[in-house]
Amino acid sequence: MEYSQPVPLRPWKTAAVVASGIAAIELAALVVLAVGAIAKPVAHQAQRVAVERTLAPVVRSKPSQPGAPMPRSETAVVVLNGNGIAGAASDAAARVKALGYVLGSVGNAPRSDYRRTIVMYRPGREAEGRRLARDLKLRVVAPLDGMSTAQLLGAQVAVVLGRG
Repeated sequence: MEYSQPVPLRPWKTAAVVASGIAAIELAALVVLAVGAIAKPVAHQAQRVAVERTLAPVVRSKPSQPGAPMPRSETAVVVLNGNGIAGAASDAAARVKALGYVLGSVGNAPRSDYRRTIVMYRPGREAEGRRLARDLKLRVVAPLDGMSTAQLLGAQVAVVLGRG
C-alpha cells in the first residue's frame, strides 16, 4: 500500500488571497466614489459654461422713433417651457424664428405649471411684446413678472409656454 504525503496547509496563502480580494473591492469602491464626487461638479461646471456661451446676451439697438417697435429682425425673444411638455419650447422657438425674430435663448421656465401661454416684455418694450403676441395669436401680454431683466440676457421679450 502506498501512502501519500499529506499536503501541508498554508493558511497564509489563503489569507493573502482573501486580503487581496478585499483590497481590490475597496479600491473599486473608492474609485466609484471619487468619480462620483468629481464628475457631478465637473458636469455642472461644463453645463454652466455651455449655457453661458450659448446664451450670450443679445445686444440690440433702440428703435429709431420713440414708441415705434423695434423691427422683428432686431427683437430678441426668450422662449421658456412653462408647461412641462418635452420639446414645447423648441417648437415655439422655431415658430418665433420663422416670424423673423431673433432667438435670445430657449429653455425651461422656473416652474412647469403655467396654465396659459404669456408674453412678457421688459420695461419700455410693450410694443414689441404686443406685436409678438399678435403674431403668435396669444392674448395674454404683461410686463415682466417673476423674472428680472437680467434673466432675459439682453432680449426684449419672453414667451412662457403654458398648457393653454
